[in-house]
Amino acid sequence: GAGSLVAYALKITDLDPLEYDLLFERFLNPERISMPDFDVDFCMEKRDKVIEYVAQTYGREKVSQIITHGSMAAKAVIRDCGRVLGHAYGFVDRVAKLIPMDLGMTLEKALLESEDLKALYDTDEEVQGLMDLARSLEGLTRNTGKHAGGVLISPSDLTDYTPVYCEPDGSNRVSQYDMHDVEAVGLVKFDFLGLRNLTIIDWALKIVNARRRKKNREPIDISQIDLADRPSFELLKACKTTAIFQLESRGMKDLIKRLQPDVFEDIIALVALYRPGPLGSGMVDDFVNRKHGRQKVEYPHPDLEPILKPTYGVILYQEQVMQIAQVLASYTLGGADMLRRAMGKKKPEEMEKQRSIFMEGALKNGVEEGTATYIFDLMEKFAGYGFNKSHSAAYALVSFQTAWLKAHYPAEFMAAVLSSDMDNTEKVVTFIDDCKQQNLSVVAPDINLSHYQFTVDDEGRVVYGLGAVKGVGEAAIDMIRESREQEGEFTSLVDLCKRVSSQKVSRRVLETLIKAGAFDLFGLSRHALISFLPEAVQIAEQYHRDQSNGQTDLFGGAVNMEGKEPQVPDLPEWNTKQRLAAEKEVLGLYLSGHPMDEYADELKQLITHSLATVEGMDVIEGGKMSKLPVIIGGIVAAVRVQNTDNGKRAFFTLDDGSAYMEVAAFTQTFETYGHLIQKDEILLVEGTLSSDMRTGSIRLRVEALHDMASARRTFARSLSMSVHHSQTGNGLINELKELLHTPVSDAENRQCPVLIYYDAIESSARLRLGDHYCAPINDSELFRIRELLGKDNVRLHY
Repeated sequence: GAGSLVAYALKITDLDPLEYDLLFERFLNPERISMPDFDVDFCMEKRDKVIEYVAQTYGREKVSQIITHGSMAAKAVIRDCGRVLGHAYGFVDRVAKLIPMDLGMTLEKALLESEDLKALYDTDEEVQGLMDLARSLEGLTRNTGKHAGGVLISPSDLTDYTPVYCEPDGSNRVSQYDMHDVEAVGLVKFDFLGLRNLTIIDWALKIVNARRRKKNREPIDISQIDLADRPSFELLKACKTTAIFQLESRGMKDLIKRLQPDVFEDIIALVALYRPGPLGSGMVDDFVNRKHGRQKVEYPHPDLEPILKPTYGVILYQEQVMQIAQVLASYTLGGADMLRRAMGKKKPEEMEKQRSIFMEGALKNGVEEGTATYIFDLMEKFAGYGFNKSHSAAYALVSFQTAWLKAHYPAEFMAAVLSSDMDNTEKVVTFIDDCKQQNLSVVAPDINLSHYQFTVDDEGRVVYGLGAVKGVGEAAIDMIRESREQEGEFTSLVDLCKRVSSQKVSRRVLETLIKAGAFDLFGLSRHALISFLPEAVQIAEQYHRDQSNGQTDLFGGAVNMEGKEPQVPDLPEWNTKQRLAAEKEVLGLYLSGHPMDEYADELKQLITHSLATVEGMDVIEGGKMSKLPVIIGGIVAAVRVQNTDNGKRAFFTLDDGSAYMEVAAFTQTFETYGHLIQKDEILLVEGTLSSDMRTGSIRLRVEALHDMASARRTFARSLSMSVHHSQTGNGLINELKELLHTPVSDAENRQCPVLIYYDAIESSARLRLGDHYCAPINDSELFRIRELLGKDNVRLHY
């Protein structure tokens, strides 16, 4: 947001700069030498159209993008050198991963900061050789790329000002000078940025307005929404900000929880406050405490109240620094912009010059010397942290528009959000979880309902996009959609196979769609459809062959003599575990349930916290969290095992259906429990939570791990079963006897007695079985008992 009248007049921004004190001098200052930088955010889909338009309008010889030179930074130079020296990938990877991720990291710094790396460097000659070679090459230019946003428009041919680089075929033209050099030679750089959130707003509005048209309602114009809308602020105050622009990170949610924004100015402030400078300076605490009346709002001088009132007396924006200089010391706004820049750069001699100008102007206006000095020092302190309000306000508007859509049209908004990130399974999982928390129904992929993107059906449910199913390409989806539009809905699996090309919609794609649930609408089990698929494909192939040979039988196609399609075998559905595993394989997540559902009753009794509760714990506000003993549980979604000098350690991700959490099992824990850490295993973790003061994140120290069998053996106190007289036929008693009978030798299992509540027509009894009967600890036996008696009639007590 080049917060100025120019951007507003050109309808680049929809915020009235006069209403929010957005200063024109920020954009074009007559006292400034360098050219203004104009950043414009576009919807991701339209950015290329804009660049194409600029090239057509000003001439292709005058327009290009800007080169970037990729350098051999710390990690990259290690990997490059390792590859050239012929080291094994694992060896190089181990060294590269020991280099910290920090910005501006060098190999020299890495050796000082990483004890493990230093120890390896000192003891391993190969590592030493690799790093010494890497150090001599570090920082060299490695490759060229294209600047993410920068576009040049020159007065005459670009080659009059800069050499031009392009691919051998003449495509992909970029300046050979990088962004700093093109500015130095006097060219103007425009930043055309693709902003995902503008795309989301655009897509969401298309869905909203298409649904409103069906009901003959006026379309929504997002530029006209009420910036004081209560439901939007209630949503923000409740920290339901997943997928809301700029406001969705964990730390930002913590800040929102403390601030409780209730006016648009607060959202502008949030964007400016949530940065390392303000967070570290204490001004965030002042801002929050003053807003809630816990601290008095004070102004350094009465004349500053109109300027500092929106920020509760805190100097937060660069514009405020400029206005203070204007009001107290009679600066022109151009001069105030120069003052702001000088303060930002912290050049001592320039600051002294500005201090004397400020003091002279302030004294002339009747400000006391002590007050003037205090205010100048205050401005100098905050100019370093100050944020451009124009930028913050433009972003705050996009934040508010996304919050407004989420508050009023949640299904349409989430469909757009899911579509914008449908290639990123991790994000899709987060957003689907968020839908569940908003009580939004998410419909499984459906061959007659789904499009490429996520959409919303007539009942207001989010419909899964076929583009988010792994291994189903756009060409296949287009063909399915076109056939549906031209010839109507599909009536069966065979009908679909006949109507599409097997080149585009292959057997593999069909299998994937069945596993995803896209054929559930036909009322057949996924198991049956997968078994029948080869036959369906064969029938369709025969049908296509007959069509191309010009042969049709009397009954109009490749059908059997009765004119009916062959029957799909009547196979029962896969069990829950198989069905969900197949869903996970093709969607990357569990949609029609969660593997943990079968264990919900047991886990409720065993765990102390769900993963979502742990994730939401407020560690920043309370400072150091005291060590908290916890038991958490979940299914192992991913495992990474590493070799270290002391042995092996593992990092595994737990998923309990409410959230994900990465857990580390270090050497000692791994030695004892490593055999349990397997993908798709359900684990209970006993441990202690504490907070990492440096990062503000939560750490879990693992003390013990249990699979479900070990948890039942360790913690279960009894098994209760309700049996009705009517159930006791068909050998039930004998099967139960077998499942519950424990050999005398198996002493460790005999701590868990079995209680039976027997209910006949006219009487009932409560029985405790003898010691040679005991609760089974394995899923197979326990789930079989549930199958026999009904899930709700069998319960383990902990």
